[in-house]
Order: sequence, then C-alpha cells, then structure tokens
Amino acid sequence: MKENSGKPTDLRSQRRREQRRLLWVVAGFLVAGGSIAIWLVYGPSAVPLGLTCLFAGAGTLGLLWLILTLIEKLVDK
Repeated sequence: MKENSGKPTDLRSQRRREQRRLLWVVAGFLVAGGSIAIWLVYGPSAVPLGLTCLFAGAGTLGLLWLILTLIEKLVDK
C-alpha cells in the first residue's frame, strides 16, 4: 500500500495529466480504429487517403484541446 508522505495532493496537475492521457487515447483510437474500419470496408488501397483525413481530424481535436487549455490558463490568472 502507498504511504502518505504528508504532502498535499495536487488535484489540478492530476487532472491535467489525465486529460492529456485521454486526448492521446482518443486520437490514437480515432486514427487506428478508423484506419482499420476503412481497410475493412474499402480495402487497403483506400487507407492512405483515409489516414490523411483521420490525422487531420486528430489534429483538429488537438487544436481544440490546445485552445481550451490556453483559455483555462488565461482565466486562472
């Protein structure tokens, strides 16, 4: 069992780490799951174009996360 060292728990940094992890999981699932679905439905020749679109979607997701993170930092100041 983990010993309590008496240090206060930083819940904000834990939340930020968890949100970052979830962002990577969602983006990875979008790209990997989407490319597998494209491969199964349309065949292997459609995967390169599909990956391009999936990476654009994951990039948009990352951009939205970045904007919201910056807004959060501005509000906290």
